Amino acid sequence: MHANRPVRQKRPAKPQFTSMILVLEGVLVLFAALTAYGLSAAGVVSASPAVLWTVAGVLFVVLVVLSRLVAAPGGYVAGSVAQLVVIACGFVIPLMFALGLLFAVLWFASLRLGGRIDRERAAFDAEYPDQTPQGGLPPRALPPESPTQP
Repeated sequence: MHANRPVRQKRPAKPQFTSMILVLEGVLVLFAALTAYGLSAAGVVSASPAVLWTVAGVLFVVLVVLSRLVAAPGGYVAGSVAQLVVIACGFVIPLMFALGLLFAVLWFASLRLGGRIDRERAAFDAEYPDQTPQGGLPPRALPPESPTQP
């Protein structure tokens, strides 16, 4: 049943991780905008709601678009710059300093760990070329299926 299953080509980890961080950060920006809107209605934040939603909407779109372009040339640099912009949102909502910093740490961890995973996969593929998606897996013996008991 599983003996001749083809091996799927694995997508690189670094773009997957960084893309996920940027999308989650975009959602964070929308929730921060909702909070800022509530604070502006209460008179705590002096920015107008139109400016808040415009800035948050543009930042959300930029983060989502960047999430699809991280593997393009300059994509990781643009994502790093976006981290600074999200941290700067702390000037409107002070909690965003901490949340932006948390996401910046996650961003740099995803860059580092994703790159390491990709290097280790490449080393494995170079060492065991017959087990890569290009070479295919050799047929393997499966353990005999045990009868199911009620």
